[in-house]
Amino acid sequence: MFSFFKKKTPNPTPTHSPEPSDSAFETATRPRQNWLIRLGHGLKRTGQNLSSVFTGTRIDDALYEELEAALLMADAGVQATEYLLRDLKQRVKDTGTTEPAAVKNLLAASIEQLLRPLEKPLQVGQFKPTVIMVAGVNGAGKTTSIGKLTRHLSDNGATVLLAAADTFRAAAKEQLGVWAHRNEVEIISQAGGDPAAVSFDAVTAGKARGRDVVLVDTAGRLPTQLHLMDELKKIKRVVQKADASAPHEVLLVIDGNTGQNALAQVKAFDEALGLTGLIVTKLDGTAKGGVLAAIALWGQSRVAAGLSHVPVYFIGVGEALEDLETFSAQEFANALLG
Repeated sequence: MFSFFKKKTPNPTPTHSPEPSDSAFETATRPRQNWLIRLGHGLKRTGQNLSSVFTGTRIDDALYEELEAALLMADAGVQATEYLLRDLKQRVKDTGTTEPAAVKNLLAASIEQLLRPLEKPLQVGQFKPTVIMVAGVNGAGKTTSIGKLTRHLSDNGATVLLAAADTFRAAAKEQLGVWAHRNEVEIISQAGGDPAAVSFDAVTAGKARGRDVVLVDTAGRLPTQLHLMDELKKIKRVVQKADASAPHEVLLVIDGNTGQNALAQVKAFDEALGLTGLIVTKLDGTAKGGVLAAIALWGQSRVAAGLSHVPVYFIGVGEALEDLETFSAQEFANALLG
């Protein structure tokens, strides 16, 4: 079974010495360090707005009011903002903190704790193929994310088959074909074909060819486009005819720049399809990185209703293949606070 979580630093096998050299350690950790630099740069605008609150000399009502405004501007939402402020005040009290600068670290810890339930590895291998449906509104970066996810899966040893079921948008099939070529994977498509039929053929082919993963690219749509949402439900039903256990993952790609609108999309697509995970894109340059706090708090309401969190499997901060990485609450909270 493949498990795609935060990349760990490998322990190189010793040759002449039982201790790995500094250069070996540096080489092993550099990719994640480079990612953290890009993540921090991407969340810089949100971080600057939050960090500016802690430049004063006193911890008082004015500081908390400024922080409340900054969290709301970061699109954390009213409920998540109130939750974080209550938690932060309790942490300040419990630790006896008296310096505003130190409150910043307490806020990072509070955000990390709130976001931690969103951490979950995407697992592939229990089913063969693992069928992953990917949805999202136009412009969220859905097809590009599928291309990056294909590379991520391939780099971790999984064989992938793509399904070009986005027959609604012009050139979508061609765009996915470019990613298939880059990643050297096969693609199932039809000229003007029915999306559900393409998905059925892809799952059937994936089973016949022994692929580990079938990634189904569906048409971008708004939750208000009921005919397209119905089509998405149809794809899911038809996929189940090809494999009764499928789809094994239903992922939604959301644009991190859309803030609270992203949360509304998550709720709507979850109601229609039953989401199993999220990919958050375009966090580079956003001032709305706080939306993940709102998503995490919404997840708490799901847990209270006997359901589970919808985890964030991956986040993206750019257009390059390496700009999609596994989500870590600690890394995100630290980057958010600079």
